[in-house]
Amino acid sequence: MEKEKTYFGFSRNVFVTGLVSFFMDVSSEMIYPLVPLFLANVLGVNKSMIGLIEGLAESTASLLKVFSGWFSDRHGQRKGLMVIGYTISTLSRPIIALAGAWQHVLASRFTDRVGKGIRTAPRDAIIAESAQTTHLGRAFSFHRSMDTLGAVVGPAITLSLLGLFSNDYRLVFWLSMIPGVIAVALIILFVKEKKKRPAPHAERPTLRWRHFDWKVKFFLIIATLFALGNSSDAFLILRAEQIGIPTVMIPAVYLVFNLVYSLSAIPAGMAADRFGRKRIILLGFVLFAGLYYGFAVARNTETIWLLFGLYGLFMGFTEGIQKAFLATIIPPDFKATAFGVYAATVGLAMFPASLIGGVLWDRVSPAATFYFGAATASLSALLFFILMCSMGRTNKSRCILHEVRT
Repeated sequence: MEKEKTYFGFSRNVFVTGLVSFFMDVSSEMIYPLVPLFLANVLGVNKSMIGLIEGLAESTASLLKVFSGWFSDRHGQRKGLMVIGYTISTLSRPIIALAGAWQHVLASRFTDRVGKGIRTAPRDAIIAESAQTTHLGRAFSFHRSMDTLGAVVGPAITLSLLGLFSNDYRLVFWLSMIPGVIAVALIILFVKEKKKRPAPHAERPTLRWRHFDWKVKFFLIIATLFALGNSSDAFLILRAEQIGIPTVMIPAVYLVFNLVYSLSAIPAGMAADRFGRKRIILLGFVLFAGLYYGFAVARNTETIWLLFGLYGLFMGFTEGIQKAFLATIIPPDFKATAFGVYAATVGLAMFPASLIGGVLWDRVSPAATFYFGAATASLSALLFFILMCSMGRTNKSRCILHEVRT
């Protein structure tokens, strides 16, 4: 059998999906740092409404992640769903470029998230199926690194365009379509799906909670709890502006976050494969609690720059590695379904998270938004530590039982 060609140590599909995410995130992150500023400064929307817009866009569309993952497993479809999802997200750009009211921005954000909801689970399943089990952390972290490298380039392009064209937000929104089109073309031309016959009707995956054991369920509960305090990054951007970061420099602050995220993702993934994914995830939860407390008490712009860098480090330590950890505890025939359930539960929590964040900001204080996030992250860290200990005891019991039998 001919050995599969690799690209920088990664299989073709892992490498190409990394490039796809790079270009799509260039497109997304050209827009995202400007959305809260566009809503607040151009359309005059208050913080509670901004939280509602972000929450509705993220959580409602997240329901599609479950059904997309289930459909992908049930019918053996991966690539086609990716093409549809990335295309829909790209077509959301003209809506915000033409927006004259907050409802139009909501429509654009919702359309973009619908595309993400369709593509995420099948894409993650392709990555999991295209990488060796011992290299899952590295594969998912490479994907997150490329995704976030795009999120470095995107704000950098936006920063340049704002300077050249006198803060013309709408021009940036239009130009963000270009990298989105490139992402779709890469999928069509280079992603190779391993054709799988749909399972017989009796064996096809179904959307039932019983397919997952206690480890998966406990982890999903922890991830959901954490997400309740992890409100939209729009509040981090608004906090940076409030503390004194000039509007024109907001993309630069966000660029620092994404640069640290990108640079830390692959080393974190390699460390997770070598020293244990659970340890790295726990460290990420603790780091998040500390940096959100920092956002709550921040008083100067220097602190804001540092906190955005630490936020990038947190993302590098958790985002791809949580998926790699999940891939090791889910049944093989339910990969896309499980990734869809994971993405959906976390995404659905974004609605109350962003709504709570906005209400706390408007009715209590901006700091209250971040105190709440620090508290939920601390509780998540405690529960994840309990999960680690429980899994350790279970594995030890199995080893002892095996020795007795042999």
